Amino acid sequence: MKKLFFSVALLATFTMTAQTMAFTAVEFKAKKFTQDNILKAFDKVYEDVKINQGGIVLERIWLGGTKGMTHRIVWMSTLGIDMVDEGAINPDKNDAFWSKMNNYIEEWGPGSSGRILSWQEGDTQKNPSVHIWDLKVENQGQFKNAHDKIVKSFSDDFQGRVVGFGTYDIGRVNGATHWVVVTGKDRDDHLMLYDKLEKSSKFIKLIQERGAIEEVRDFEVEILKRKQ
Repeated sequence: MKKLFFSVALLATFTMTAQTMAFTAVEFKAKKFTQDNILKAFDKVYEDVKINQGGIVLERIWLGGTKGMTHRIVWMSTLGIDMVDEGAINPDKNDAFWSKMNNYIEEWGPGSSGRILSWQEGDTQKNPSVHIWDLKVENQGQFKNAHDKIVKSFSDDFQGRVVGFGTYDIGRVNGATHWVVVTGKDRDDHLMLYDKLEKSSKFIKLIQERGAIEEVRDFEVEILKRKQ
C-alpha cells in the first residue's frame, strides 16, 4: 500500500504542459484531534523531497464527504514521469510517516485515479476553498469545449481561481466519469460567484452547450498542505 501511494500520482498547484497530467486521490477518516499531528507528519516526510512536474496535497473534507470521511490525500504527476526520483524519500522517514498515519487514521475510504483534461492555475493560498462536482458526462469532447469557453469568456470572474475538468478512469465513486473543480476564498465567495454567473444569459447558454450530464455529487474541501 505504501509503495502504491508513493508511485501513483491529484489537486496541487502546477503549470499545465503539453503532456497529460494524472491524479490519484484517497479519502480517509482521521481520529478526533489528530489533524495537527497529520500536518506535522506530512511536512516531515516531504520537507526535502523534490517533486517532478506534479504535487501532493493534503485536504480537509467539509460538506458532501463520503460516509464520514474527513480528509484526503491527492497525488498529481505527469504521465510517464515519476513524481519523485527513486530514493528521494528517505525509507526511515517513509516508514515513520505511515506508522504515524496508521495511529491517526480511523478508517481508509474510497480512492480514484484519472486524468486532467483542462486546467487553469490559480492562487491556492488566497483561494484554499475547493468545490468539486462529480459528473456522468455523455460527450467528453463537447463538455470540454464548452468548459474551456466558459473559463475564457468569464476570465475576470475566474481570475486567481483554479478551474479544472478531468476524468475518473479508475475507482469511479458512484459511477461518476468526470469532475469539475473551482477554488475560492471561502464558501461565501463560491456562492457569490455562482450567483453572479447564473444571472448571465451567456453563461447559461454555455452551460447548456456542455451536453447531457448527470450530477452524481458535489463536495467541498479545504487545502491544508501542498507540496510541489
